[in-house]
Amino acid sequence: MNKIDLGYLEPCEKWQVESRLFPSKAGGKPAWLNLEGIPRGEDLLCSTCGENLIFLCQIYAPYEEDDNNFHRTLFIFICRNANCCIRNKSDNIRIFRSHLTRDNKFYPSDPPVEGPDPDFSLSKWSSICEACGSFGDKKCSNCKVVTYCSRKHQIIHWKENHKKTCGTKENTSGDSSILFPEFEIVIEPEVLNVKEIDEEQEKQKFIELQKQGKLGTMSDLDEEELTKHSTTSNDKMFAKFRKCVENNPEQVLRYSRGDQPLLISDDIIPENIPDCEYCGGPRQFEFQIMPQMLTFLKETQLDWGVLICYTCKFSCTDINVDYKREFVFKQDVSLSNI
Repeated sequence: MNKIDLGYLEPCEKWQVESRLFPSKAGGKPAWLNLEGIPRGEDLLCSTCGENLIFLCQIYAPYEEDDNNFHRTLFIFICRNANCCIRNKSDNIRIFRSHLTRDNKFYPSDPPVEGPDPDFSLSKWSSICEACGSFGDKKCSNCKVVTYCSRKHQIIHWKENHKKTCGTKENTSGDSSILFPEFEIVIEPEVLNVKEIDEEQEKQKFIELQKQGKLGTMSDLDEEELTKHSTTSNDKMFAKFRKCVENNPEQVLRYSRGDQPLLISDDIIPENIPDCEYCGGPRQFEFQIMPQMLTFLKETQLDWGVLICYTCKFSCTDINVDYKREFVFKQDVSLSNI
């Protein structure tokens, strides 16, 4: 079994999650890796309602042995319309993969220096939507400086704050209300505080005791034993999920490339994962977003059990696409466990 890394949300200053520091982060605007070829508004439309998706989180996950993936970040976006959050459907979610070589035109090849950098600006490379952070190709008709990805986001941002600052030296202002609150994602190895139970071993022990006639009839078992051996597979899977999470209850991310996800239900499981649409190679599990993230982001309308993310096993780089789409599987809690 691969080593599992867990992600936790921590408050941060804005400079700590700028692109130049290659952060893992949640909320706010995306800290784009490749500063050109940024997804446009039309690339970030919900497949259910057609509205703009909003940045949820990003994970910095380089392939250390591959210079083409020396820098590598995965970005997840979600629709904030609660009606689009349909059970076990992921049409309201999108994931992109971006990669860079160590020597590139955006960042120095040496490790970045921790600390504010007033000279760093995304606008040097791309126009960014002031409301959501995606590519902005529509300018404010008044100041002709601030850019947006869509007419809707321009209207939202105008009402919230640009009306007060348009044409002034400030010109821009704080984050829009359409964004999630911003946090840094800190990665730490998983540490289990309790002894894990080998379910298969327990099952075999039970069968052996039955063969030896040491269990008597089922009516001889106490309530605890009856519960252990009569629960459905969904109950057992949910119990296993809860037991695992209880060790580190504040985890919002589980990362283990090439391993298996921690499922929350047996109702619908991820099968027949589509191959990479760019190189045709297989996709593999890389990480999952946990339901605890909703709590920390103070999100009460959306809901998911787990967001299970699959990426190209080879993290292909031959195709000239700066942000490649990957596959996300949304699995919700079984109705029997609600």
